[in-house]
Amino acid sequence: MNFRSEHEAKKPLSVFTLSSLTDIVLLLLIFFLLTSSFVTNFGIRVNVPRAESSAQVQQQFVNVAITPQGEFFLDGERVAREQLAVQIRALQQQSGVTSLVIRADRDATVDDAVHVMNIAQSLSMSVLMATERTFR
Repeated sequence: MNFRSEHEAKKPLSVFTLSSLTDIVLLLLIFFLLTSSFVTNFGIRVNVPRAESSAQVQQQFVNVAITPQGEFFLDGERVAREQLAVQIRALQQQSGVTSLVIRADRDATVDDAVHVMNIAQSLSMSVLMATERTFR
């Protein structure tokens, strides 16, 4: 049903504006930026325990990950238990780091974590234990 006369017929729209589409894309971009996670992933999957408080970490540190199977990873590279002290000392001398962060899986043995802590103490390094922060 066309109630218009023939001389009132409108031509189809030949120009399509993208301004509304760019607004939607901008809003989606802002949404994804705000909801994305900015957590550094070290590449070795360990299940760390949760803590209610957190300590500030210096920019340079040595990262030691301990898996439930008793494997040690020094800054992402697997290291034998016997060579761990030698490798940490070499990293400390090369870069002058003074902090050691232990990322032990919650199922790892305490003996493995204490072994790393003893190495850090003998090298006069401060020791920090990595945990996941709980959100209330």
